[in-house]
Amino acid sequence: MSSPARNVTLPGDPPGGRRAVTVWSIGVAVYFVAVIFRTSLGVAGLDAADRFHVNASALSTFSILQLLVYAGMQIPVGLLVDRLGTKKVLSIGAVLFTAGQLGFAFSPSYGTALASRALLGCGDAMTFISVLRLGTRWFPARRGPLVAQFAGLVGMAGNLVSTLVLARLLHGIGWTPAFAGSALAGVVVLVLTLLFLKDHPEGFEPEPSPHQGAAYVRRQIAAAWREPGTRLGLWVHFTTQFPAMVFLLLWGLPFLVQAQGLSRTTAGELLTLVVLSNMVIGLVYGQIVARHHAARLPLALGTVGATALLWAATLAYPGAQAPMWLLVVLCSVLGACGPASMLGFDFARPANPPERQGTASGITNMGGFIASMTTLFAIGVLLDATGDDYDTAFSAVFVLQALGVSQILRLRGRAAQRERERLVASRVETVHVPA
Repeated sequence: MSSPARNVTLPGDPPGGRRAVTVWSIGVAVYFVAVIFRTSLGVAGLDAADRFHVNASALSTFSILQLLVYAGMQIPVGLLVDRLGTKKVLSIGAVLFTAGQLGFAFSPSYGTALASRALLGCGDAMTFISVLRLGTRWFPARRGPLVAQFAGLVGMAGNLVSTLVLARLLHGIGWTPAFAGSALAGVVVLVLTLLFLKDHPEGFEPEPSPHQGAAYVRRQIAAAWREPGTRLGLWVHFTTQFPAMVFLLLWGLPFLVQAQGLSRTTAGELLTLVVLSNMVIGLVYGQIVARHHAARLPLALGTVGATALLWAATLAYPGAQAPMWLLVVLCSVLGACGPASMLGFDFARPANPPERQGTASGITNMGGFIASMTTLFAIGVLLDATGDDYDTAFSAVFVLQALGVSQILRLRGRAAQRERERLVASRVETVHVPA
């Protein structure tokens, strides 16, 4: 919850203003394009299976490898941004994800396509942390939460573009023109970044950081992991994010078309509904938590419970296919998974001092991607083993949800106690700081 002290400009705060919005918008545009490329396979899964002549397990490897690279890059990217600056890291990221998307367009074989998705995941991993850092360099601290929230909404808009625009291009002009044409957007944002993006306003250069070797990195990671709030944040992110990510990233379209008998157009509209629901619910959750900090855990567990209930109702519905109203409700509830996963950062943030925030955020952010990789793989294997029985394959969702909830319940007491201790300590320090 924000305090009055946070509503005043702090000494050394960047001024914000129109120029800050312009520079930050360039960084957000890079993230926007990265999300389009990241989620492009979600509307091309069936086409990819036909193009590369692969089964469900091999198809899921595309997304698994992409997420594996993304998750593994989180902490290194944070260190890289500190060392090289936002402009250089975003530029490198744009080069990598554009090359990955272009390579995917022209890949003649499954192996080269797989390498292209890994390259894309590496570039994508460099965007979000960089955009968050860019916001802190250009805007006053009191604007931080709002800036981060808008960055997340822009990312979901990128998902919306892939489900609406790229899907139509794919089925209108074909695989290679659609993916190669979309890669031009990466070239555009790379040029804008190189020409106009600056790491910080004039006169607000950060203090040069001392050399930080491997021992320092290990200490940072170990200290962040020892905090129960960091681990609770990871498990909240793990448990809430993956059902929607698995659905949007790969298996939603095949499930709706092959198992539910919908047309590609109708299935695409339901995928769009997930994205739109995410954007609306994200604003609602943000307002609730800003006013009632204690609502974090009920919102997270409530989202997990609602998601499990709707998946169970859909998979167990009598007959071969669920009715449209149930699929609409399912997709609407899946939209809450992304906003609920952001609550994980609200547990990790107060558990760690400022100098460990990046490390703690990186650990938390890996949770949902680890769960997504595991579920993508499990669904692919189960589909191959059961002859495309989606009901059995998607039951893997419940196993990971049960694991995550058990860890959340185990850690919540210790995390709450440590958070209270830190709050008391910060109040004592504030009282003793001379005016």
